[in-house]
Amino acid sequence: MIPAVGSAASNPNTNAASFQPTDGGRRVRAALLQKVCGDDDMFALGSAIARVVQMATSEDQGTHDLAHYVLSDVALTQRILRLANTVRYRTAAGTAVTTVSRAISLLGFDNVRTVALAMLLVDALASSDHAYSVRMELEASLCASLVGREMARHSFYQGAEEASISALFKNLGALLVASHEHDRYREIQALLATGKHTSAQAAQMILGCGFDALSEAVLGEWKIPGVIVHAQRPLEAGALKLAVNRSEWMRQVASFSLDVARLMGRTPTPSDAPEAQALLARYGTALNLGAAELDELFETVAFEMTSLLQSMNLQPMPRRAPQEDKGGLPNVLLLATLGGEEEAQGTYPSGKPKNARDLLLAGVQDVTQMRASGRHKVNDVVMAVLETLYTALGFRFATVVLKDVRAGQYRARASFGLAQARVQEGFTFPLAPAGERSARDLFYLAMENDADLMISDARGAKIRDLLPAWHKALLPDAQSFIVLPLVVGKVQLGLFYADRTEPAPEGVPPDETALIKALKGQVLAALAP
Repeated sequence: MIPAVGSAASNPNTNAASFQPTDGGRRVRAALLQKVCGDDDMFALGSAIARVVQMATSEDQGTHDLAHYVLSDVALTQRILRLANTVRYRTAAGTAVTTVSRAISLLGFDNVRTVALAMLLVDALASSDHAYSVRMELEASLCASLVGREMARHSFYQGAEEASISALFKNLGALLVASHEHDRYREIQALLATGKHTSAQAAQMILGCGFDALSEAVLGEWKIPGVIVHAQRPLEAGALKLAVNRSEWMRQVASFSLDVARLMGRTPTPSDAPEAQALLARYGTALNLGAAELDELFETVAFEMTSLLQSMNLQPMPRRAPQEDKGGLPNVLLLATLGGEEEAQGTYPSGKPKNARDLLLAGVQDVTQMRASGRHKVNDVVMAVLETLYTALGFRFATVVLKDVRAGQYRARASFGLAQARVQEGFTFPLAPAGERSARDLFYLAMENDADLMISDARGAKIRDLLPAWHKALLPDAQSFIVLPLVVGKVQLGLFYADRTEPAPEGVPPDETALIKALKGQVLAALAP
């Protein structure tokens, strides 16, 4: 068993400041920071993490951006859906969750965002040659994030959810050393095994800085918000006092979360361990925790951890000595066959899945359940339908266009697919056509006649003649597409549009057409006064 890497202040009787790094330690630190911050793959990881961390949480656009981000990664999509369909959430939902939009609604924005960040770390470090050490540190990071999330649920601070992200990154330093400088990592573990040093002291002696300082430096390089970076700083030794502000509270939660994660990683019954009493002595007053609350936390996090590992298809980790740590992480990210039938059946040359009917049916059930619950806004329903059309029919771009009376135009409000932001911005056209243009404009014709159009080949001269100039300029390679007008009574509200870059001679059979109309019907019912 690898010795646990505790918090900087886990041994209050030893002064970490008295341990000064050797010249070799300073060189190791500089080399490690250069490797982590200068490597192209790690730069890409930092950019992706910064993007997800900084997504807005208060507006519908934030939820849409997160859904679009998840959908752009097939593996991440499968993991999020798998998590939403684990025992706890599936029971709450009643039916299978088939869209990312509903998964976000069910799991919560902050939960999905933190899971996406955790999976970014897993993916980036999956190729490490040091399977056991990296897996130990990854599990500690994942578990700490779950502890942070539970602490945030009971906090009165606004924006407390960021504690989960802070807790996830609290172990980043140890995780990066295990992955990128494994020889140094083993040297630190050897010092810890003597029982004479804290993790901060051991890391200081070998690296020239503590793990917390390394985490803080890397997150700073990645341009992560300051409150999360600040939360990585070590706490003073001994019993902690009640925090005076949110920033200090997040520091306490981040440290507590990793200490809890370490304890849970060492024993299957953490409540019975003497370290549990030490946790209460150190954090109890500051975080308003008693023995009962701590026991409940252990139980909740253990259950959540099982669900999270199942969603990522991470098998139970074998407990073996560090010297046996030789292989990579073979199979650690092997995905379960969620959607396996779809892969087996394949897709048409157009990109349309051959099991589109089953995917559409699942989407109809999903949206029907959303509306029946009465807990979802109109925007949630629209997004779920848009996502179902996008994924079930294999489109490369899909958008919902709504009337903007003040601006005097129809404009795209939400989209999925390639170049989503750029294309969405350009997808606008006037409320009223100029002159007789409506008789020769496919979009006005569809709305005026409330006709669902499914164009299997847009290359023909007659279809091209009906496409407005703005569409030809914006999407010149659209070879097949659908237009689904949104008309309530005689009021034209907008439309759904989605396209592919290949013709779709397979067409849309009657059963799929009925399901598409059912999806649109749910949106119309939600939009009706």
